[in-house]
Amino acid sequence: MKVVSTKEKYTKTVAAEMEKQFGYGNVMAVPKILKVTVNVGTGKIGKEGDRTQEVFDSVMSIAGQRPVKTKAKKAIAGFKTREGMEVGIKVTLRGKRMWSFMDRLINATLPRTKDFQGIPVSSVDSNGNLNIGIKEHVIFPEISPEHVKTIFGMQITVTSTATNKKEGVELYRLLGFPLKKD
Repeated sequence: MKVVSTKEKYTKTVAAEMEKQFGYGNVMAVPKILKVTVNVGTGKIGKEGDRTQEVFDSVMSIAGQRPVKTKAKKAIAGFKTREGMEVGIKVTLRGKRMWSFMDRLINATLPRTKDFQGIPVSSVDSNGNLNIGIKEHVIFPEISPEHVKTIFGMQITVTSTATNKKEGVELYRLLGFPLKKD
C-alpha cells in the first residue's frame, strides 16, 4: 500500500472536495496552505547560552531549516525583559519543507502524543488558521529523548488562505489533521 503525502492528498482529493462542497468558481479559489510557523519562547532559559543553543538545535532538527532568534520589541518589567533581549526562536516553513513537516506532524508526531484526544475545533481561528500548542518537543521522531537536557513546548501555526473558520476546519479535516468532532 502506497502512503500518500499530504501534498498529493491536497492536489488530488482535498481541492476537488473543497470546490464541490463550497461551490468555488475555479480551482484557484480553493483555500491553500501558505506556511507553517514553529515558535518557541525561551523565557527563563534565555539567559543560559548552552540551553538556548540546545533549543535552537532541536528546533532546527525538527523543522529541517535554520531558525531565527527573536528579540523583544519593548521592555516589560513584569516579564523582566528589555528591548532587544532574545526571547524566542522561530522558523517559518514554506514549499517542500512545509509539506514534509505537515506529513510528519499528522502521521508521526500527533499520534505519539500521550493521552491525545484530537485537536479542538477552537484551535482554528476566524481567519481559517490552525494553532497547535505542544507541551513537550520530545514527541517529534527527530528528537532522541535520551540526549535531551531541556524539555520545552512550542506553538505551531498553520496559515491558510481560508476566509473563515468553516472553510479552515473542513480544509484541515480533509488534509488529515485529527480535529475533534463538534
